[in-house]
Order: sequence, then C-alpha cells, then structure tokens
Amino acid sequence: MFLRRVARPLMMSAKLKQPTGIVGLHVVPNAREVLIDLYTKTLEEIKAVPEDAEYCKDVERFTRRGLSVCQEEEDFEMIEKRLGCGQAQHELNLVGKMNGKIYGDYMQSKCNLQRNVCQCQKYSMMLRASYSTEAGTVESSVTESVKELYDKMLKSVLDQRSAPPNAWLWSLIQSCANREDANLLFDILKRLRIFRLSNLRIHENFNCALCQEITKACVRVGAIDLGKKVLWKHNVYGLTPNIGSAHHLLLFSKQHNDVKLLVEIMNLVKKNDLILQPGTADIVFSICSQTDNWDLICKYGKRFVKAGVKLRKTSLDTWMVFASKMGDVDCLWKIEKIRSETMKEHSLGSGLSCAKAFLIDHKPEDAAAVIQLLNQTVPDSRRQKFMVELQKLVEEWPLEVIKRQKDERRKELAATLHDDLPTMLSALSNMGLRLNVNVEDLTREGVFA
Repeated sequence: MFLRRVARPLMMSAKLKQPTGIVGLHVVPNAREVLIDLYTKTLEEIKAVPEDAEYCKDVERFTRRGLSVCQEEEDFEMIEKRLGCGQAQHELNLVGKMNGKIYGDYMQSKCNLQRNVCQCQKYSMMLRASYSTEAGTVESSVTESVKELYDKMLKSVLDQRSAPPNAWLWSLIQSCANREDANLLFDILKRLRIFRLSNLRIHENFNCALCQEITKACVRVGAIDLGKKVLWKHNVYGLTPNIGSAHHLLLFSKQHNDVKLLVEIMNLVKKNDLILQPGTADIVFSICSQTDNWDLICKYGKRFVKAGVKLRKTSLDTWMVFASKMGDVDCLWKIEKIRSETMKEHSLGSGLSCAKAFLIDHKPEDAAAVIQLLNQTVPDSRRQKFMVELQKLVEEWPLEVIKRQKDERRKELAATLHDDLPTMLSALSNMGLRLNVNVEDLTREGVFA
C-alpha cells in the first residue's frame, strides 16, 4: 500500500526509474520525495536520543547531507550520482541503529524509529537496483578471501533476504589482513545489525566472544580506531562491549608504549561502564612503569582500589617498586596496607620496596630486618635474583631516588642515605648476610651529591 500510494502521483512523469530486474522488487517512481520524507522523519526522531551519543552524531550528519542533496536536485539520476548507491544505502541504514532496545526509556522513539527502519529497508533495496553492486568501490588491496566472504554475506542479506551462516562471519574476522579488510568487516556488521532488527526482530547484540575476536582483528591490522568502536555501549554494529576487548587494545598500547592510547581506552572503559578486572590493572600498571609515568599509575591505582578490584601480586609489586624509585614513602605504605590485607608473605619486589621505604624514613635497622626476612623465605630458585636485586638496592637505587627529588629534598635524602646505608649493611652482616660492597667507596664524598 505504501508504494502504491506514493507512486500514483508520478505515474505520468516523463522520466521514470528503470525496472530493477529483480522479481518482486519494483522501483519507487518518486524516489526523491520518499527520501526527503524519510530523512525529515529521521531528523525529528533523533531529537529524542542523547545528543552526546556517537551514533546520534553520525545519523544527524549523514541524514542532513542526504536531505540537502535531495532538496538541491530534482532529477533522481543526479541524486544517485551525488550520493552514490553505497552512500545512500549507508545513510538510510543509519536509521536502523536507533531501536528502542538501545535507548530503554525512549519508548515513543522505539515505535516511530522501528517504522522508519522497515520503510528504509524496503526503499534501500529498490534504490540499490539501479547499480551493479551494493558494495560500491572496493580498494584493490582488499584480501580476495575477505571480499569473497563479504559478497556472499551481502547477497544473502540483500538479495536472498536470509541470515548468512555464522561461520562466514567468523571466517571473515579471521581472514582480515589489512585496514581495508577491517572496513568491510564493520560494514557487513552494520548491515547484519539492521537485517536482524528489521527482518528477524532480534534485538540482542553479538556475543562477547565474537566481539573480542573482532577487536583482535582490528589490533592485528592496526585499525585501532575501529577497535575502539567495539567498546561503545551504544553502537550500530550490534557489538557487545566487554573488558576483554579493552585488554586487547591495552596490550597494543603496551607494545608501543602509547600512553595517549592508554588514556583513551581507559576513558572509554569508564564511559561505557565496563567492569575493571585484575588483569586490567596488570596491563595499565605495566604501561605506566615502562613509560615512567608516576602520576598516571597513581591516578589509575586509586581508580582500581575505589572500584574494589582485587589487585594481583604483579600489579602491587609494580606499583610499590615505582613508589620506591620515586621516594614517595606515604604512597608506598598505603599500597603496602592494601597488599597486607590479602597477602601474608612479601614478594621480592614488595619486600625490597619496604626496605627502601625504611631507609628513606631513617630506619636502617628495620630495613635490614625486612631483608633478612626475605632471605629466610626466598626459594632457592630465586636466591640468585634476590642477591642481584639486593646489590642494586645498595649501589644503584640511592642515586636514582635522589635524582628524582626536588632540590630542597635532594640534599636531605642524600645525607640520610649516606649515613644509613652503612648502618643497614652492618646489621645485615651481623645477621650473617654479607654483600660484596666497599662501604668506603659507597660513602665517599660526592657519591650522593
């Protein structure tokens, strides 16, 4: 009835669209008027959606462009030429992402937008028929296997009107080898999302396992901007954001020492209400340590603690070792309190960090007691590493921690360590633990300057 009603006024037009050539699929003679009507309705309905949503901005931008083209041109061939079939399909299909399932309380929008989805789906098929392919121009660098899978899935959705096998999508994800492949992957995800909503009435997103594989594919080909879209709570691709996907992006950040990307990912995690995990802290703390960013590790450390994340030994060790390098004793003891609530025994990293804190606090005997306790509990397999780290504590750490202090604090700490390191070594010697260190060389004038 819809097509019959809108087609009747232009039946006598001198210039008509050619038949589609597809059985059961007819052209819309007044294509321009239909597009203007749908674009206008879409702009009205989008007002009920939160303005700061990324998908809301996409819909409004593409829809306004389409409306402008249709208002400027009267000839449908010029409209098709300016929009391009792929672009017109994209603009119309953007309506499909605004379903009531996503927006919850916007129930009126659900009814209106679902109606637009159905109309846009039907009309998009008719508009497509004027062109040889819906996919549009594809870069020559697209992998052949990916292009083949993409075309099969596209034909299944648009021509056969049936859901393609899940195995095809999984194969496409695994076959992605470059940026152009990833672009096709996200294009077909968007089309599948629209098809599931308008034809199958499936509101559920794809499962978390598939979404993590998509993120891995994006990281593998370097399409990090696409990978970040997987973390969006509201997206047009039917993806389920989860912290596992964030971990793949954070590992990429770690590999490239990319602090900016780390901050972006953690902001997305917070914005989209993803639940932080102990593994998240492991990666984040490691990146902060590698890039020597003390402020950032403290910022995220507080965030993890506030969220109730049970930090692993590796995270706590990284944080405490960093605190001891910075000479931030107050922060170190706070971390030690967190550690002691869940762990009885010290690790090598946490124990030696506490010994360093005692030295800064002018308590060399307590530092020696902690080291002696480690000496008694360290397993034989790690004894050599223990001795190496202890040697570094005496020979390398003092100079590093002094260098990181402000001018007024630097001289004071240098004087403290100058006096207390020999005292600690003497106490260790009395306990039967001797180090190959020449005390005279260690305390000679200028070493701690």
